[in-house]
Amino acid sequence: MSRSTNATEDSILSTNVASRGKWSSKFGFVLAAAGSAIGLGNIWRFPYTVGENGGGAFVLVYLLFVALIGVPVLLAELSMGRSTERSAVGAFKKLMPDSWWPAVGGLGVLCGFGILSFYSVIAGLTLSYLYMAAQGKFTGGFTGAESEQVFGALTSNPLATVGLTAAFLVLTALVVRGGISGGIERAAKILMPIFLVILLILVGRAVTLPGADEGLRFLFAFDFSKLGAAGIMSALGQALFSMSLGMGAMITYGSYLRKEDNLPSAGLTVAFFDTGLALVAGLMIFPAVFAAGLEPEAGPKLIFIVMATIFDTLPFGLFFAVAFYGLLAIAALTSTISLLEVIVAYFVDERSWTREKAVWMMTAACFALAVPSALSLNPSSSLADMVDTNDFLDLANIVFGNYFLSIGAVFICLFVGWKWGVANAVAEMRQGGAKLFAAPLWGVLVRYVCPVAVIIVLIYAAATNSYL
Repeated sequence: MSRSTNATEDSILSTNVASRGKWSSKFGFVLAAAGSAIGLGNIWRFPYTVGENGGGAFVLVYLLFVALIGVPVLLAELSMGRSTERSAVGAFKKLMPDSWWPAVGGLGVLCGFGILSFYSVIAGLTLSYLYMAAQGKFTGGFTGAESEQVFGALTSNPLATVGLTAAFLVLTALVVRGGISGGIERAAKILMPIFLVILLILVGRAVTLPGADEGLRFLFAFDFSKLGAAGIMSALGQALFSMSLGMGAMITYGSYLRKEDNLPSAGLTVAFFDTGLALVAGLMIFPAVFAAGLEPEAGPKLIFIVMATIFDTLPFGLFFAVAFYGLLAIAALTSTISLLEVIVAYFVDERSWTREKAVWMMTAACFALAVPSALSLNPSSSLADMVDTNDFLDLANIVFGNYFLSIGAVFICLFVGWKWGVANAVAEMRQGGAKLFAAPLWGVLVRYVCPVAVIIVLIYAAATNSYL
């Protein structure tokens, strides 16, 4: 490529960066980034993985992964983003031009695209359940058998599952097309306070139910005999998935931070909110499950089949049913917004597309990939048989939600630790006089502990099919 061509490309990219927007405040960033992290990964995925892996022992391993891997990777991504003021691909390209490293950013964009495709299917179900809750469907003697029938009727209707997926993607697109401060940040400032209020109300009711103490013991008691290798794999995947790491989301969100914002403080606040609210979600679900005499090992159907049978046992059950599924819908939306933004930012920054074009083109493309996942909710469907989508959603979750995230996290650590350099990352985090305590420890974690730990987990998972 000629020098004049490089100069022209740099000029175009500089223009894009200047017009791409910023968070209006650190508080706005924290709400948006926390909204990205605090999604169905906390409310849907975390409780059922805890239930499947023995409770408190899984929680302890998860917290260790968050502290030793999640937080270092989060700070690494944010520092890359703010230093370059570009998307996941552009950040690698600016820091290491004329190399293969931008492909890591491309992997992140692809990962975000894949996760959004199956995530939007589950998110779409929350809209249907919110509507049914508002109609009083889950009160008036609602039984477990009826709950199974309701879920089966919904997932066996391909038009319903595909339509709900489309509706949620359109809702996501309408927010993202508004830009950073006018769309994503504004939505976060409205949705996140509502989310927190509803969550605390539900927790307050759940922990006061008769028999709720059994759920609390399950969540916090350590029984390592129930935690196997597959549980450890899931704990790592949960830590990365719930914090939106390894796919460039935090690089992208970090690129909209102002230089005067305290990056370490913002990053740690996001991690605290994400982890704390995952535990709070457990406080909401497990006491209610045990109080109703139900099993916590229900798997992914926990919030749609098991939880739907609980509201009939509660005073003001209609209110709590609407609040719960409203909470799920908000959690899902704040996450799908960040997933779509990762993809949109790439096309705006690197391909010079308008935000409007990038939003609607990528929403349409993601919907096309989401259709097989939506159909796979009912493998017996004739439409599902036509496209051979049996277990497609589960496969997408494993490939994008476990392997791609983990691989992305490894390469981000290697890049920041060994190519861009710990010193450069630390200098970026200390912009504006910000303090980064234990910077040498952070450097050791990023260079050695994080990549080695994730690689070991990946190798073991591949050898034993533990993710499968």
